[in-house]
Amino acid sequence: MGKIALLLIALLPLNIAPTTQDIDIAFLQNNPKILFDYFPEQGYIHVSFPPPISLSDQLSNQQAFFLFKKIFSSYTTLEFYSGGAPHVTSDNSLIYTSRWSFKDRRNNLYVFQVFFYLVNKSLGHKGSPLSAWKILEIRVEKL
Repeated sequence: MGKIALLLIALLPLNIAPTTQDIDIAFLQNNPKILFDYFPEQGYIHVSFPPPISLSDQLSNQQAFFLFKKIFSSYTTLEFYSGGAPHVTSDNSLIYTSRWSFKDRRNNLYVFQVFFYLVNKSLGHKGSPLSAWKILEIRVEKL
């Protein structure tokens, strides 16, 4: 059993690549639907944004979708790229870090560091795909 757990931990970074690519695409294309697919169906997503967005709350998947729809319609993404390989935590979850720069309608420029806390909801469930990553938290810090 221990060898299987070690194998799963070793494979986690390989499994996350399509998910992190989708997150990148969602921001680059200002497309909240792509993110919505990674929000958990039940439970809440903790989101925390500094100004100019200024929000810290726990949201349902639908509330988070509408939040990102509003953000993406109000701000234009200039760049969004990974801050390196995702960090695997001791509980088989991941922290994916990205840099996001965007501008508002007045051409004010903002640069943020974005942290995504992701959990693989299918680990330990027979017959489930290994790529069922869900975003449980999005924390943003101003750079």
